[in-house]
Amino acid sequence: MKELLATVKDNREIAKDIWAITLTLPEPCGGIRGGQFANLSVGDSAFLLKRPLGICSAKGNDITFCYQLKGEGTHRIAAAERGDKLSVLLPLGNGFDLGEAKNIAVVGGGVGIFPLAAVIEEHAGDKNFFSYVGFRGKEYACLTERFKAGGALTIATDDGSMGFHGNAVQAFLNDYKNISPDLIISCGPPVMLRALKGALKERKISTKCLVSLEERMGCGIGACLVCVCKKTDGHNARVCKDGPVFDINEVEL
Repeated sequence: MKELLATVKDNREIAKDIWAITLTLPEPCGGIRGGQFANLSVGDSAFLLKRPLGICSAKGNDITFCYQLKGEGTHRIAAAERGDKLSVLLPLGNGFDLGEAKNIAVVGGGVGIFPLAAVIEEHAGDKNFFSYVGFRGKEYACLTERFKAGGALTIATDDGSMGFHGNAVQAFLNDYKNISPDLIISCGPPVMLRALKGALKERKISTKCLVSLEERMGCGIGACLVCVCKKTDGHNARVCKDGPVFDINEVEL
């Protein structure tokens, strides 16, 4: 983990309200795993807290994050121009450990697809990925070519304007028997992860499933306890330090 002053290389809108920012680091940070994240400053001293963003791509000294325009902080990041300097703390969290799995189902929804794209980039050519990514509508669709590069891709939209009419979990379950994955990885809004967990239990699917949780964060290093989640054994876990990736049966959703 390092705190570095990075230079904005590119910052642009890639879908409706979705932006991608690429930073050039002054030195390699090394060993980044898909599913890890970073804390990025917004470029304004009036905002004391950095924003946690999932790492979408890491190549050499260039690192890319995708983010959704929501609050004033993300709007400030969107205003950053080429050549601007932003402080970034990375890499944070544990990321996805795919182990010996070869056939991997990827289930992502909304902004949750960003760290999943990094997993596919990390293991390109080494694993067989079957991706199911969901968006509200076609105007929000992004990074689809990244997922296609890893293998089969099914796009789902809530309004039916692109691909499967429904959500990513439904699309995955419809195809489960055809792909017989030996690992499932997922990231998305809590309602999606709850639906996935419930469906796996209902259908008695015992395939190991790893999920990346989305929580509000403060420090990003486990000190402030803002991002605590409940575990099924009755204990608590810090999403930023102990996660954000957990076994789906390890956490309450």
